[in-house]
Amino acid sequence: MNIILFEPGEVGSPLPRRDPRAVHILRVLGRREGDRFDAGIINGPAGKGLLVAIGDEALSIRLEAGRLPEPADPIHLVVAVPRPQTARKILNEATSLGVASMRFFRSEKREASYSSSTLWTSREWRRHLVEGAAQAFDTRLPEVTMHGALREALAALPAGCAGIALDNYEAPARLAAGRSERPIALAFGAERGWSAAERTLLKENGFGLAHLGPRVLRMETAVVTALSLVKSG
Repeated sequence: MNIILFEPGEVGSPLPRRDPRAVHILRVLGRREGDRFDAGIINGPAGKGLLVAIGDEALSIRLEAGRLPEPADPIHLVVAVPRPQTARKILNEATSLGVASMRFFRSEKREASYSSSTLWTSREWRRHLVEGAAQAFDTRLPEVTMHGALREALAALPAGCAGIALDNYEAPARLAAGRSERPIALAFGAERGWSAAERTLLKENGFGLAHLGPRVLRMETAVVTALSLVKSG
């Protein structure tokens, strides 16, 4: 954790010593009573935390607000729901790299069990956003939504996005490096690729097809690579 993040409702409340953040403050950062550490409120200001007291059961912490976070880069991911271990990596890494939203959808070539895993049903997914933001020394969390099909995910995108769908099979050219003057939507299909109907739908919605080279990448690697390219420059 490069910054300790707190939910707005936690401000002013004791932090149990068994909480991973308390363990990090005491054991990793080595803070003692009266010490400060980098802290922030999720989707709010970043500043300092003051360790007021160390109790047997909890820490008493006072947050000192500082700067508000910069606006998120206008990059939106549209991702076919992958296997849970892959989704965890995408949630974490895409948050660390900085995106405005992630729209997950149930692809026509999906494995049905992926979207019903405890990652999604227990809201575990949000923990991975917080970890990604803490890694990046940021307080912002991207918007994350789940959609029944690609059409719904595309409809949820902001107007005016430049759409690019990653496709190993039919894309005519590599994804170009460099920022766009418009918001960007990057779409990633299922591990088995896009269906013909999904490709048609993407094209009807103004998406161009691009690839990342001749090597077949894991989805989480493709997401990080594509984000690095569109954020460069």
